[in-house]
Amino acid sequence: MRTPLIAANWKMHKTIDEAIELIDGLLDQLDDDSFDGREILLCPPATALLVAAEQLDGTGIALGGQNMAAAREGAFTGEISPLMLLDVGCDFVILGHSERRHVFGEEDALINKKVKLALECGLIPVFAVGEKLEQRKAGAAESTVIDQLATGLDGVSANEMADVVIAYEPVWAIGTGETASPQDAQAMHAAIRGWLAAQYGESVAEDVRILYGGSVKPNNVDELMAEPDIDGALVGGASLDAESFARIINFA
Repeated sequence: MRTPLIAANWKMHKTIDEAIELIDGLLDQLDDDSFDGREILLCPPATALLVAAEQLDGTGIALGGQNMAAAREGAFTGEISPLMLLDVGCDFVILGHSERRHVFGEEDALINKKVKLALECGLIPVFAVGEKLEQRKAGAAESTVIDQLATGLDGVSANEMADVVIAYEPVWAIGTGETASPQDAQAMHAAIRGWLAAQYGESVAEDVRILYGGSVKPNNVDELMAEPDIDGALVGGASLDAESFARIINFA
């Protein structure tokens, strides 16, 4: 039985004071039922990780980084290492997000190095994949996502897959207000799970959580979460409002 994971990616939003206010507001919105049968993850910007870790201590909400370097340490000005994320209290890290791929030019081979290093260091990668609009229109959505999976997970063992979360984020639906229909999202999630089964076996594929990301909001989360292969959500804009994110956490 896969435990749903609802993850917040704040991206480059929230100063330290704003982060404290948002977490306080979120905690006020949640009750014991909010944690029943689901996990919650917050991924603030790096500057707010320490105060977020202090606020979340004992709440049952996990903390994650939004990215990391492909090295434990070294002369990489401006980067943050997996050891630094662990040191501040992170359990998760988002890797391969479309903005890292398409804005900052990260290629599959680099993302693969990050995924393997995260696993070596004890971080759970939330490994994001997804197609652009032109790839979907050309009928290449599934092949694009499978290629990203094959390269990004190259060298990751079946045992290590127990500590990998996959996030399917159609690039054309991120921050645009457009959302893949629940049926389209389910079809891609099923294709991802089918590829995992072919690579790692049915039992591994059945255990891996696959999140949907791409304009997840309070008014569409229930339909999305009703699909059999959608195991949670990676939420951007709607996670910046405590009431909206609490409603997503409390999906029906």
